[in-house]
Amino acid sequence: MTLPSRKTFTLAVVAFLAAMTGVLVGRGLSQEQPERAAALHEVLHEELGLNDRQLAKIDALEAEFATRRAVLEAELRADNARLAAAIKAEKGYGPRVQHEIERSHSVMGSLQKETLAHIFAMRAVLTPKQAERFDKAVVEALTADAE
Repeated sequence: MTLPSRKTFTLAVVAFLAAMTGVLVGRGLSQEQPERAAALHEVLHEELGLNDRQLAKIDALEAEFATRRAVLEAELRADNARLAAAIKAEKGYGPRVQHEIERSHSVMGSLQKETLAHIFAMRAVLTPKQAERFDKAVVEALTADAE
């Protein structure tokens, strides 16, 4: 292989790996979270017998969280684009790539923390008996992939 062909091949491999990283992160966010959220939403709205006050409070919490989650997910998509650009520029695991990975991990951590804060905020609206069932659903959602 000639030097220009090798560079082109290397760039193609790096671009492919960056794209796959973006796809995997995106799929992880877009597929697992909605399934878990749907399970918790079903427990909240169909199994717990919430009163009107509880429903109103939980609806407000869900709307607030949806806005914040959308912002963080947009940040993650931007992080993926920056990571792809860094990989393209460095053509390897250099300091810029490392920085972009750490940056996206920070946003992922923020999303996870805010998701848990949201779950605990909704839990605070529940009676002790409702909270017991909700806790079980949360544990089931978090451990479903481990089984």
